[in-house]
Amino acid sequence: MQTLTSTPSSQAGSKEAFLVIDGVSKVYPTPKGPYTVLDNISLEVAEGEFICVIGHSGCGKSTLLDLVSGFGQPTSGEVRLQSVPIREPGPDRMVVFQNYSLLPWMSAAENVALAVNTVFPHLRRNGDAGRIVDSHLAMVGLSEAADKKPGSLSGGTKQRVSIARALALQPKVLILDEPFGALDPITKEELQEELLKIWQEHKVTVLMITHSIDEALFLADRVVMMTNGPAATIGEILDLPFPRPRHRAQLMEMPEYFDVRNHALDFLYRRFAHDDQ
Repeated sequence: MQTLTSTPSSQAGSKEAFLVIDGVSKVYPTPKGPYTVLDNISLEVAEGEFICVIGHSGCGKSTLLDLVSGFGQPTSGEVRLQSVPIREPGPDRMVVFQNYSLLPWMSAAENVALAVNTVFPHLRRNGDAGRIVDSHLAMVGLSEAADKKPGSLSGGTKQRVSIARALALQPKVLILDEPFGALDPITKEELQEELLKIWQEHKVTVLMITHSIDEALFLADRVVMMTNGPAATIGEILDLPFPRPRHRAQLMEMPEYFDVRNHALDFLYRRFAHDDQ
């Protein structure tokens, strides 16, 4: 296992940096004075890399993803995608939220089609939009549910629609904000397997928030572990040694899996345990 501390020039292995978070801090004004959520965060992500960000509630994970998605701007520092500063949201960075964010009066296919037609209006004119919608619903195993509305779909199925909608826009970065946090354990494991299969086939760059160490170790190339807030920063980066493709049962039989897991547990629940007093 390789454990790296965060530095402003930390590299994503030997690959060229694709997504760069460069000395980013986020400070909010409050009646009691400035409140620092993130303090000097630096991370470089290679194209096609799967990164999981983990840490206690309040450590700024969602704030960090907001800065990458363009929903917010850093107080200092810069986020760049392929050397271009991120100033606003865009279809090259698609977000999948925990709460699905589907329009309830539209079918699964219509929810995906709305995104495709909005971002790529020329595809609607030449008839390719429908093909893209159908292929991405098929990718997540929902061809038979295309005409169903969200109210008649399970939580896991709704999240499949959200993932299909995001990937249909062919983003450069897929941003996942605890996408499986509200699902039951069996559905969660099923969707983890599906997500990993999709990523292995398409190699989109993924930045994912999770509270689950096991989820992070199963999915990620590297695990970014955040210190507690306020003024959270990157405490350690775990470069995972597990080969791909990964199979859950085989992974959990590897002695090094428990070495890495115990190291992460020690970081989160001893060195950076929440003080609840």
